[in-house]
This record gives sequence, structure tokens and C-alpha cells, in this order.
Amino acid sequence: MTYEEYIENKESNKKRILEYMEAGVTFLDIDTVFIDDGVKIGEGTVIEPCVQIRGKTEIGANCLIGQNSRVENSILSDDVKVLSSVVLESRIGSGTNVGPFAYLRPNSVVGRNCKIGDFVEVKNSTLGDGTKASHLTYIGDSDLGNDINLGCGVVFVNYDGTNKYRSTIEDGAFIGCNTNLVSPVNVGKGAYIAAGTTVTKNVPEDALCVGRARQKVIEGWAEERGLYRKNKDK
Repeated sequence: MTYEEYIENKESNKKRILEYMEAGVTFLDIDTVFIDDGVKIGEGTVIEPCVQIRGKTEIGANCLIGQNSRVENSILSDDVKVLSSVVLESRIGSGTNVGPFAYLRPNSVVGRNCKIGDFVEVKNSTLGDGTKASHLTYIGDSDLGNDINLGCGVVFVNYDGTNKYRSTIEDGAFIGCNTNLVSPVNVGKGAYIAAGTTVTKNVPEDALCVGRARQKVIEGWAEERGLYRKNKDK
């Protein structure tokens, strides 16, 4: 890009931003925001500094696109919040909160009133209304129903080194922290997966699945080896 092209591009970007402002969109810093031609943004939406909105993106009314976010070729319904996150070729339902530091990869469809929290990655998956993944979770090649809770550290193990597989989590299921779901598996409605479980078989509706080693406590083990005193002296 030549200097002249850069200046022309920058001026056309500012012109677009002013047109959005006239239509009721709020920008906190127009000098650090870039918006592609053809992007649609609804009235009452707030765009914070250092945001990129690219491609054929549509953003509804009363949304918040937080600082350092990137939204590309995606559709966001009304009242969506995206905080310091990346959204690519995805759809987000109304009232859903994304981020901070979340990553929605292509072909992700998130329902209404969901939560995609910090350091959550979603790829080629669907999440029903009210489903929440609050932090540190990977959802890949899977279909999740409504009102599901995913605990911290849940991983959908969708790739065996050669092929990728899909899993299904039905409405109202509870997936405990540090669970591995080895695809393809199905977790039935209202089922509970205990924290630390590795799921390799289907879980029936309303069942509890526990798949972890039984805890064993050997009292005095450290003291017998002189480790207790050594650690205490530190």
C-alpha cells in the first residue's frame, strides 16, 4: 500500500465512522478503530478503542464491542457484549456475553443469554440458549443444548491425530471442572459429569458420571522420608 492509498483508506474509514455516529453508534476513539465498508451496526452500540470490524459483519442494537476486539464476517444480535475477544465467521444470539480474551473460530453459533468467558475457545460448534462456559475451556466440533454449565478446564477432545469427531451435550447437563470429553460421546439431558472425569462412553439422561482414580491418602509419608521437616524449614 502506498502512502497515498493509506491516507485515502484512513479518510474513508473516518467518513464511515462519522456516518455510524450520525445513526446513533458511539465511538470512544475514532482514530484507533477500523471498520470495513458494508459493515452494519445498530443504534445504541458502543465501540471502544482499538477495535477492528471486518468483512460482512452485522452488529445489532445496544451492543458493546470492547477494546482490542476483532469481529470478522459475523452476525451479532442485539445486546451482545464482546470484551477483548476475537469473533470469526460466527453468529451470536441476543444478550450473550463474550470474553474477555475469548476466541470464536469459524462456524460457531452461540444462542441467546449465553456466556463465553475468559480464555474460552469455540470452534465449529453450536451452543443453545443459556449455556455457559465461564473460563478456560475448549469446545470443538460439538453440539450443546440449552442451559448447560461447563466448568473451568473442560476440553472436548475432538481430534485423534487423523480424524475429527463431534460430541453432543443435551439440555441441562452439568459438566464439572477439568473434564475431558473424548469425542464422539453423547451426554444426556440433566446428566452430571463429576470434576476430573474423562468421558469415553455415552452418559444417559439424569445420570452421574465419575471417571477418575480413587483418592488414596498415606498418612506420615512425607515425615518418614524427612521431607516434612525439610519443607517446613524452608
